[in-house]
Amino acid sequence: MTTIIVITYIYAYYNGQNMPIPRSYSTYTRSAGLLLGQLIKLGRKQKKWSAAELAERAGISRATLQKIEKGDLKCEIGLVFEVASLVDIPLLQADQPTLLEKLELVQTKIAILPQSIRKKRQEVDDDF
Repeated sequence: MTTIIVITYIYAYYNGQNMPIPRSYSTYTRSAGLLLGQLIKLGRKQKKWSAAELAERAGISRATLQKIEKGDLKCEIGLVFEVASLVDIPLLQADQPTLLEKLELVQTKIAILPQSIRKKRQEVDDDF
């Protein structure tokens, strides 16, 4: 299987086609995406909304909603968060006021830290 993928990319490269490189995710990340998708599906069903109805409320296609509910990690995070908020899934375990407080606290901490982070250079001992 891997050989076929490599040959496909080599062929596409020499023919001037830009093919995206497949992204692999950790098991934890895939599980978290699936959990969020299933929570969204559960929330939708508890509100007794059809997939088409929730998709319309979110301003997305039904196919995109199905991808979100299946835990597809290639869906835009903003869309996933919007759909989650529509079905009352608490994101980051906070309600709106608490979320804003946490955001302000994190932004304050970031402002205190240096703008850029550089690794210290090792001095070269070139005395022979």
